[in-house]
Amino acid sequence: MDRFSQNKAPIFEALEEFRKMRVVPFDVPGHKRGRGNPELAGFLGEKCVGIDVNSMKPLDNLCHPISVIREAEALAAQAFGASIAFFMVNGTTSAVQSMILYACKRGDKIIMPRNVHRSTINALVLCGAIPIYVNPEVNRQLGISLGMSVSQVEKAINEHPDAKAVFVNNPTYYGVCSDLRSIVNLAHSRGMLVLADEAHGTHFSFGAGLPQAAMQAGADMSSIGMHKSGGSLTQSSLIVAADTINEGYLRQIINLTQTTSASYLLMSGLDISRRNLALRGRLVLQGVLELAEYARNEINKIGDYYAFSTELINGDSFFDFDRTKLSIYTLDIGMAGIEVYDILRDEYDIQIEFGDLGNILAYLSVGDRYRDIERLVSALAEIRRRFKRPSCGMLSQEYIDPVVVKSPQEAFYAEKCSLPLSQTPGRICTEFVMCYPPGIPILAPGEMVTKEIVEYIEYAKDKGSSMNGPEDLHIERLNVLKGE
Repeated sequence: MDRFSQNKAPIFEALEEFRKMRVVPFDVPGHKRGRGNPELAGFLGEKCVGIDVNSMKPLDNLCHPISVIREAEALAAQAFGASIAFFMVNGTTSAVQSMILYACKRGDKIIMPRNVHRSTINALVLCGAIPIYVNPEVNRQLGISLGMSVSQVEKAINEHPDAKAVFVNNPTYYGVCSDLRSIVNLAHSRGMLVLADEAHGTHFSFGAGLPQAAMQAGADMSSIGMHKSGGSLTQSSLIVAADTINEGYLRQIINLTQTTSASYLLMSGLDISRRNLALRGRLVLQGVLELAEYARNEINKIGDYYAFSTELINGDSFFDFDRTKLSIYTLDIGMAGIEVYDILRDEYDIQIEFGDLGNILAYLSVGDRYRDIERLVSALAEIRRRFKRPSCGMLSQEYIDPVVVKSPQEAFYAEKCSLPLSQTPGRICTEFVMCYPPGIPILAPGEMVTKEIVEYIEYAKDKGSSMNGPEDLHIERLNVLKGE
């Protein structure tokens, strides 16, 4: 990487020049640098609303970049070891969906783990591709799904040699990585593309002692969640891709769904954050790793909690672990993760990333401090002292193998009826049900509703999980295929 070229931030620099020009705005946005909405300007600051501007020649256009945005995207590609990069302002959701829409059309097959983010299955609803699910292995102690086994991917490839692509989480929400390089070699040997969801692996390209990034493993495309661990603003992401990808066609695919009014706040944030990672990422991430290891050691000293790490690596479905992730098993104190999550927020003013039925996840990044970790550790110790109870009767299963009956698109658009949740076992679901975060569907369109799934949903609701997806916001009813 050319360190000196990475010093540049073309969009940020162009906005700084634009600010000096004192241009009179007779274009959108209508707040006119905040003058038309003083309350908004007071809340966000005049500097912020002053660069909330529309595309124009000096600032380029994200839909068809030819100057500063194109240069910024080239620097991002260089930083991530890719051939091309695209700025995404509709979130990593849009990045994931663009990759799939590029690789697949109606009726095409795509091999993927079932523990994917909702955005992945949404892409199948949009394009009509057929998922070939590789059910991930599960760590029964923790109740979490792991990565894809190489042998299971090979089996899927052999059984479906006409599949267009293999989709891989790198890593999962919990920090678990599959053997990506082996999967890439298998897929490429059969002419299939490899798409990586690196929503939670932005930092892999910039730190020592971290799992291998998708581009380094030879993947064809990767969606990068820059706003998660990369330091940019919420909703800003990247697609990075190898030279196997047609740049012009991928941009056309992206432009099918991405806004034509791209936010310069988001794009400048991507530009500055990329520069920061490229120039200082290795040093900063070493600090994050040290902070995470300190936190794990202190939490494991409390007793009953289990902050897991690389000791669970098995060389296959748990091939590597992102040690910046602070995942903590809670059932041994007799509490579901979501219960600990709620107490931390409501009684200790600590907001962690999420809690599921058996674990919590504290997301560590460049902005965390040792004193924040001390506060978290102290709160967890006090929660154990105050609330510990027998763990009998606690449900820990986090992944249930789906029974896929129809494609997501076919089921989503089919004629449907609404039934009470208790009456849906044996019927085919036409919508999503999930806890968010992490946003991995418990049910997806086209899957059979089972008694086990209904019991899981009821249990998760009872424990206070934040559930969404169905038309019925209370998740007391579910849409299923009519007459089936």
